[in-house]
Amino acid sequence: MSPRRRPLIIALAALALAWALALGGFVIARHLQITPEKVRAYLRAVDFAKLSPDARRQALRRLAAMLNALSPEDRRTARLNQEFTGWFRHMDEAEKGEFLELTVPAGFNQMLLAFEKMPEDKRRKTIEDSLRRLREAQPPGDDGTSPSPELSPELRDKMVKLGVKTFLDQGSAETKAELQPVLEEMQRSMESGRLFRSGRPLRNE
Repeated sequence: MSPRRRPLIIALAALALAWALALGGFVIARHLQITPEKVRAYLRAVDFAKLSPDARRQALRRLAAMLNALSPEDRRTARLNQEFTGWFRHMDEAEKGEFLELTVPAGFNQMLLAFEKMPEDKRRKTIEDSLRRLREAQPPGDDGTSPSPELSPELRDKMVKLGVKTFLDQGSAETKAELQPVLEEMQRSMESGRLFRSGRPLRNE
């Protein structure tokens, strides 16, 4: 090899290696990226009801980590699938409480405090709008139907009168976990500006 050409060849080889490493990293990152489809595949692959207590705990933590890796939009999509509903149905109250703690999104407490400052009519409208958006986002199940998230009139009245934070402090772990999709939808509304007529979040005073 000519001494003059050696540095050029070395530089080209290094550049090719860098491109190969970058491409490999991109492929690996894309493979490891969590998507609603991967969450659904995991839910389908694991029969939660038949797991041992230790395996159930590990499965819940794995599911929580997958949900936390999703964007708010993808997280909602993943939670509205029938497979998630099936898992949730088999959780006991302690498991629902642990799952709630593991999956509380950032900014959740800010939303609760903002909701507390609203008048009752605004609280009711916020809950109704959040439920409506969840129903619209609900994908059809395998039988072609879409089981919509719903709250009883009694539950809605308590949330309106007490405020969500107070209601959650008094509620059971099961109630908190069942309300989480609705509360996360309320948070999405707050972050997008829909939650407030003025378009500005209420300050935490």
